[in-house]
Amino acid sequence: MLEFLVRSVLIGVGATLLFDLWSQFLKRAFGLSTPNWAMTGRWFGHLAQGRLAHEDIARSEPVANELALGWVAHYLIGILFAAILLAIWGLDWARNPSFAPALIVGLVTIGCGWFILQPGTGAGIAASRKPNAGQIRAMNIAGHVVFGVGLYCSALLLR
Repeated sequence: MLEFLVRSVLIGVGATLLFDLWSQFLKRAFGLSTPNWAMTGRWFGHLAQGRLAHEDIARSEPVANELALGWVAHYLIGILFAAILLAIWGLDWARNPSFAPALIVGLVTIGCGWFILQPGTGAGIAASRKPNAGQIRAMNIAGHVVFGVGLYCSALLLR
């Protein structure tokens, strides 16, 4: 159990860190915006109070320490996704990783953003209420592929 927890944390943090580095690269190289973790923190703060959906999360009441809450949630979710990968494919995968399971988890996790977070923040399913929905979807797919690569590379580094 300890090995499972340690590997989940290290693989999840490593993959999430690569996702964040990717976002920074896109910002610096192409001027693309990075995720606003304060809004994610605001959503989670309201979720803890029983409110799942917002018309526009940016116009909802701010919550205390929402930026920190958003960053913590972002990394905890990365750890959770790594734990799910290990729960499905086992510690043997972590000891001898292959790319396909990591990519599958990376791609499947897009659904959490498209069908839970984005609708909950008022962006609609798969950002359908945003004027640049196509760009957001492409960024989501690319980012989660990078997250999958991060799961694989982090597991390789821990072998």
